[in-house]
Amino acid sequence: MSGYSNNSPDTGRMIPAYVATPAIDTELRSFMLRVFNTMAGGLALTGVVAYGAAASGAYAAVAGTPLFWLVMLAPFGLALLLGFRIAGMSRAAAQAAFWGYAALMGLSLAGIFLVYTGASIARVFFISAGTFAATAAWGYTTRTDLSRFGSFLVMGLIGIILASLVNLFVGSSALQFALSMIGVVVFTGLTAWDTQRLKTMFVESRGASGARNMAILGALMLYLDFVNLFISLLQLVGVRRD
Repeated sequence: MSGYSNNSPDTGRMIPAYVATPAIDTELRSFMLRVFNTMAGGLALTGVVAYGAAASGAYAAVAGTPLFWLVMLAPFGLALLLGFRIAGMSRAAAQAAFWGYAALMGLSLAGIFLVYTGASIARVFFISAGTFAATAAWGYTTRTDLSRFGSFLVMGLIGIILASLVNLFVGSSALQFALSMIGVVVFTGLTAWDTQRLKTMFVESRGASGARNMAILGALMLYLDFVNLFISLLQLVGVRRD
C-alpha cells in the first residue's frame, strides 16, 4: 500500500461519547471542514504531480534506477515523521511536511498513468470519492462505537503491508487480487473509524497546545485512507493500457 501510517496519538483508544452542545458542534464542524479541505487540497496536489511526472517522462526516466526506490519509500518515511512528530511541530512546518508528502506521493503514483487508461483512472477516482464520502459521513454521524473494530482493521492493515512486501518479490497476481479485495474492506472501515476518532480527539483536546496541528494530522489520516482505497479499487477494476 502507499505509505500508510496510522500513527495518531489516539490509536487503539476507546471512543467515548461526548456531550453535544451548540458551541462544541459549531467548533467541531469547523474543524472537520478544515480537515476535509486540507485533505482535498493534498489529493489535488498529488494528482497534478502524478500526471505531470507521467506526461513529462520524469517518472519513466527514474524507473529502473536507484532513485525509483527513493521515490517509492520517501512518502512512507515522511508519513511516519508526521504521525509521530506532528504535535511538536510548528504549524508552518506541519503544513510544509503535509504538502511535501502529498507531492512525493504524486511522484510515487505517477506510474498509474502509464499502466491504466485515463478514463479508467477517472472512473475509479469518482467511485472511490463516492465510497469515501458515504463512509466518512456514516462515521461522523453514527452513534455506534467503532473502536471495537479498530484492532481488527489495524491487524488487517499490517497484514496488507507485510503481504504487499512479500508480493514485491513473489509477483503473484492471485495474491495481488486478494490484497486488493481486502484493501477495499480495510480502508473503507478505516475511513469510518478515523472520522469518528477525529471527532473524539478534537473534543478531548480542545484548547490544548498540542492540538494546533490536529487538522493536518486528521487530513493525513483521511488522505491515506482515500489514496489506498483508490489504489485497491484501481487494481481490481482498472482497465490497463494495451
